[in-house]
Amino acid sequence: MFENGAWNRQLQNIIVFDDIFVDQNVYSGLAVGPVHRQNLHELILGAQGVTLNAQLQELVARIEQHNAELRNKAAAIPAAARGQLSVDEFCSLPPRPDIDEAIQATERNLAAAREQDRIRNGLLFEPLSLPGFDLVAIDGVLQEDLAALDTAAATRVQGHLAGLGTGGEAWVAEGMQLLTQAPSSGRAASCPFCGQDLSGSVMLSHYRAYFGAGYADLKGSISRALSEVNRTHAGDALAAFERSIRIAGECRQFWSQFCEVPDIAVDTATIVRDWRAAREAVVAMLTAKQAAPLERQTLSAEGRAAVTFYQAHCDKIRALSDALLKANASIGLVKEQAAAANPEVIASDLSRLRALKARHTPAVAALCAEYLAEKAAKVETEQQRDQTRAALDQYRTNVFPGYQTAVNLYLQRFNAGFRLESVSPVYTRGGAACTYSVLINNVSVAVAGATATPGERSFRNTLSSGDRNTLALAFFFASLDQDPGLANKVVVIDDPISSLDDHRSLTTVQEIRRLAERAGQVILLSHNKPFLCRIWERADRSTRTALQVARSNVGSMICSWDVDQDCITEHDRRHAMMREYLAHGKPNNREVAKSIRPLLEAFLRVACPEHFSPSTKLGQFRDLCRQRVSTAQEILDAGAAAELGDLIEYSNRFHHDTNPAWETEAINDAELAGFVRRALNFAKR
Repeated sequence: MFENGAWNRQLQNIIVFDDIFVDQNVYSGLAVGPVHRQNLHELILGAQGVTLNAQLQELVARIEQHNAELRNKAAAIPAAARGQLSVDEFCSLPPRPDIDEAIQATERNLAAAREQDRIRNGLLFEPLSLPGFDLVAIDGVLQEDLAALDTAAATRVQGHLAGLGTGGEAWVAEGMQLLTQAPSSGRAASCPFCGQDLSGSVMLSHYRAYFGAGYADLKGSISRALSEVNRTHAGDALAAFERSIRIAGECRQFWSQFCEVPDIAVDTATIVRDWRAAREAVVAMLTAKQAAPLERQTLSAEGRAAVTFYQAHCDKIRALSDALLKANASIGLVKEQAAAANPEVIASDLSRLRALKARHTPAVAALCAEYLAEKAAKVETEQQRDQTRAALDQYRTNVFPGYQTAVNLYLQRFNAGFRLESVSPVYTRGGAACTYSVLINNVSVAVAGATATPGERSFRNTLSSGDRNTLALAFFFASLDQDPGLANKVVVIDDPISSLDDHRSLTTVQEIRRLAERAGQVILLSHNKPFLCRIWERADRSTRTALQVARSNVGSMICSWDVDQDCITEHDRRHAMMREYLAHGKPNNREVAKSIRPLLEAFLRVACPEHFSPSTKLGQFRDLCRQRVSTAQEILDAGAAAELGDLIEYSNRFHHDTNPAWETEAINDAELAGFVRRALNFAKR
């Protein structure tokens, strides 16, 4: 019941054939659209197939949801972090523990590739060094004396020299050189200062021993040691060292862009200061030794410490030099690689490495994890979709050919001049659909695809209205054949012969009768009473029920329908009325009088169809019968022809075409009864 805008209950096992079924599953008006092909696809599949197809569509929808989520999650990953990589490539990058080192090395390679000329002409590191102090040799010079000199003589000379004051020894040594030159000049040995004869001087012999060749050698070694120290540790040596450090620093600054180069942390000011301190300490001691060659000297503790400090600097510079020279091998490799390097390729590698580093930062890694999880979920859903689609395809492999065969069988029964071919499923953007062609006179007309151009064969201009309804009805019956639960279904068929040709109505009646034997219940609705009567006549009397929608005071109502009464023809009704009149006649029954001529006409059209066609009038037939009496073409004998003439003469009194006053013609009950009886008897011939 429909109350308050809603039905009080719904039944799920009802199958309906009506205009809506045709409009949704077969065609709308003159066109077959995508929706029709999709709905027909489900109609062919049946309940089991529809369930599979619904699962497939649900999985397809879920994949679309996955795609939307993937787009959102992909958009959340910073594009700047990905560089030139796609989201999938970016998220699939594996972690790399040495990523920072790899980026640094690639950056250097790229810089080298972009500076090929400078790389090719770049200088290698030169050795660095600081001159050392040979303390053993210096100590040897400072400790050197004349061991062969007489001790007593040396003591007397040294005492004498001590009395001369500072520089006395050098003054005397110079004098001894002048004295030794006298004999060679022919002069007597005399004091170069006072001119006294020294030949008898004992002291002179001591002086000669003291300032002999050994003394000269001693002074020479002291002088050479002092000169070596000044040459090695003074003047340009300091400037050269500082210059070499500066060049090495510039070289490192350049090469450190391209490879690993040791740091040059050299405090030249401290080194020069300690260097000078050590040199001055050594020079001071050698100078003192030079002033007193025979005196043993010892480098002071402060001087020795200064030399030690300086020697430590020497060791560091030596180690630095070794490291820099070792870096020359890496620099050589840079030169070699730069000569054959492709900057674009290295730049691409660097971009990928930077993307890899960004990929595994905590914030981006979380975004990638969400994206990958969604992608994995999509893959799983796609697997389920493929499995479901495979199951559906396997199911359709069996269903679609059977459905095509069933439709064509019904079309044959309905006397259709066409049949279906190529009934098959297809996948479209809107979902699964069904395509098929109509074969007419061996010409295939596809009903799927774009709208036909003018003049092109199409569903619109190939099938008549009756053909299209026949096709829809065949689709419906074929779908019922595929329904395993038909025995529990209620099938409602609304006006199935609308627009059907007359020669198909009997087949429709027969198919509906067969359907009633297979379905749980069949409800047939129609405005065509003869059609319904034909269904009723052969239906199972124990299960059939007839209802009608009748007018009532407030609108309409459903009530019982006496089908037997409506199944009676007009001829039957007139015959029954005339019989009833004879049995229980009412006087002046004008309807009975009017029924005599139609009764005769109906009888004669059946009895003499070749002579009394629908276009022939009863009077014309009577005249023809009179003309042929007693001839080879006789239709009625003389008595029958005369009787027909009498009946016509009487019945014409009650029809407007033969009597203008037919409505007021007087009726004699006895006369009417006689002619009614005669007409009934004539119709028995």
